[in-house]
Amino acid sequence: MANNIKFHTMTFLEEIKVPTREQIEALESEMKKMPQAEMVTENYFSDGMYCRKLIRPAGTLIVGKVHKKDHFFMCVKGEIIAWSEKGMIKLNAGDIIQSKSGTKRVTLALTDAIGLTVHRTDKTDLNEIEAELIEEDDTALFDASNKLKDWALEMQNNLVKGIL
Repeated sequence: MANNIKFHTMTFLEEIKVPTREQIEALESEMKKMPQAEMVTENYFSDGMYCRKLIRPAGTLIVGKVHKKDHFFMCVKGEIIAWSEKGMIKLNAGDIIQSKSGTKRVTLALTDAIGLTVHRTDKTDLNEIEAELIEEDDTALFDASNKLKDWALEMQNNLVKGIL
């Protein structure tokens, strides 16, 4: 049954080649009502560069934050589909795309995958980096370290308990 659900989900998602920003935000709004998963996230710094590595189990759907500056997104392991208001692209290990400022992106790991982003910044404090590179979003569930914020964790616990 899980394979059927995955097949139908993929068929539906593949039909939406170019989602609107409103569709992406509607998806994000619905996803916020569901239990969340904290992804293993590693951070690297080198001479004016910041690299964020995100390990994604197969089936992980992510709606990302909006970045203020252009940066690179790389699939270094597995397969990832990425949608934005600019279109859809399937990324395989080794693929690199330029992520333009202002883009709201949805990604789906088709297999266990690793995604990397590379940004220009001299900062090494994750909160300062987020303030510099990410548009402010008071409704974001995750903090600069990619951990659920306290209020989001409480909401998640209530979802699991069936309170919400």
